[in-house]
Amino acid sequence: MRSMTVTMWVTLDGVVQGLGRPDEDTRGGFTHGGWGQRYNDEVMGREMATAMAKPGDMLFGRRTWQDFITAWGRLTDGNPVTTHMNAATKYVVSRTLEDADAWQNSILLRGDAVDTVAELKAQSGRDLSIIGSASLVRSLHAAAVIDRYTLLICPLTLGSGARLFEGPIPLTEFELTGSVATTKGVIIAQYTRR
Repeated sequence: MRSMTVTMWVTLDGVVQGLGRPDEDTRGGFTHGGWGQRYNDEVMGREMATAMAKPGDMLFGRRTWQDFITAWGRLTDGNPVTTHMNAATKYVVSRTLEDADAWQNSILLRGDAVDTVAELKAQSGRDLSIIGSASLVRSLHAAAVIDRYTLLICPLTLGSGARLFEGPIPLTEFELTGSVATTKGVIIAQYTRR
């Protein structure tokens, strides 16, 4: 059985929407896009490169997969994150995509997200990681499919935007298994399901 890790940038008030660019995700009238860029530093880069150096497959919801094609899929800059993203097998969960040919090594998973991903996780193979894809993460968390979280907790509140957990969620306990503080005040915390 594969393990599954989620990596998510989150504000102190739990917002995960639109961290990369002003136009990344404006759903619901969200106007704070690009909030995460000011927190990048050498420590964060090193931690992310270390995590991406481990071989593994990736899992995406449709929106994040399509956004990452633009952000990573066409780069050839030699950056370890770029290299990992383009080389990894990328599973994209979608009911609306017709194919996953737009990004190399992508495989379309059709059907109910929880059932399809649970089936994938039960197979032998490399571990799975999710970056972003908050809607997918919420569904998989409720179904107890996620084993670990790496949260990059940024020192700001936005007051609006999609949050990591919205609505009722099951009681789930996690153990802190590692943490690092960046020079810009971000806490990178690893939590493993008990």
